[in-house]
Amino acid sequence: MNVIETLLERGFIDQMTSDELVKHVETPIRVYIGFDPTADSLHLGNLVGIIALSWFERYGHTPIAILGGATGRIGDPSGKSTERPLLDEKTLQYNVGRLETFFKKILPRSKVLNNQQWLGSISLIEFLRDVGKHFRIGTMLAKESVRSRVQSEEGMSFTEFSYQILQGYDFYYLNKHHGVTLQMGGSDQWGNITAGIEYNRRLGERPIYGITFPLITRSDGKKFGKSEEGAIWLAEDRLSPYQLYQYLFGVPDADVIRLLKMLTFLSLDEICEIEKGMSVPNHAQKRLAEEVVRFVHGQEGVDSALRATDAMAPGKEATLSGEVLKTLAQDMPHATLGKKDVVGQKAIDVMTRLSLTESKSEATRLIKNGGAYLNNQKILDATFVIEASDLIDGTYLVFSAGKKKKLLVKVVS
Repeated sequence: MNVIETLLERGFIDQMTSDELVKHVETPIRVYIGFDPTADSLHLGNLVGIIALSWFERYGHTPIAILGGATGRIGDPSGKSTERPLLDEKTLQYNVGRLETFFKKILPRSKVLNNQQWLGSISLIEFLRDVGKHFRIGTMLAKESVRSRVQSEEGMSFTEFSYQILQGYDFYYLNKHHGVTLQMGGSDQWGNITAGIEYNRRLGERPIYGITFPLITRSDGKKFGKSEEGAIWLAEDRLSPYQLYQYLFGVPDADVIRLLKMLTFLSLDEICEIEKGMSVPNHAQKRLAEEVVRFVHGQEGVDSALRATDAMAPGKEATLSGEVLKTLAQDMPHATLGKKDVVGQKAIDVMTRLSLTESKSEATRLIKNGGAYLNNQKILDATFVIEASDLIDGTYLVFSAGKKKKLLVKVVS
């Protein structure tokens, strides 16, 4: 099998511009995906593309990550109902640097380029004359990402409308100067990718190709890679390995096998065996969480996630010590409160203050339903008051609100 056949078998490919691509990848090629620096970290939804690049790398091809130092100044309208807020120069450069560091860690044999290097030096007149004249307005308006926005109440600015020209020029430039013949992206990128292929054809260059992969949604209708708290970030300082592990550990049974195929490098035979063992609760989710955390954060990330998971399991009999909790503070969500805000206060008040629950009434319901824990022991009474003797080593408290929300609290004088 070649890399395209592998991606097809694992459910990666939504659309492909030509069946000739299967033969095209029989010799080493260069392939790219673009990532605009709209934040200082990528999120779990971006991981499908990163894994796809890694598959190409494993088959002997050269993956290239393009950072949108130029296109990030505009913002891709694809999949967006409103225009993105523009980033200031300092923030943009900081985000680009962070993403570059991330890619060098996670895909060490890949190339990382910044499209500011070639787009930043083109004058407006030169761009309109030499590039813009090759793009037809009717074709651009027919793109779904454009049509839906143009017809919306807010409409679309010329700035956003020009985005597909910039991305199309990227593909042409990378083909001509770096030998790139394949661009990949999410299904919302189909219009941008085909715009580049058409521009390249008009200039008489060699054939280039495009692939889109499906945007993952969960079976319950929720967007994959999102939680109640927001995006599931891949940068460790934005989201700990423990939090990433817990999110993946909590995916529904209906989704876990599909995610094992798309977000891990386990063989399909092994995934089939995992599926057979799903009568054991969370059996497949545990493997998914371990494999993804290992890819993103290394074995150290897996170890820290498992340490925190083991220590923070509600109802666990193991004794929690201050020494253990001090270490876990690096691995899991934590907060600091003054002693006067904890000791002598009702648990429902403290939980609300910590935003573990939105209100005291919600905290009360949680306790009555058996879902509230303090130091891994169930809180049985909604009137329960936290005493100094509840503090572990006089300093720490561990709260759990349901199965997913866990918080380590350091109590200071």
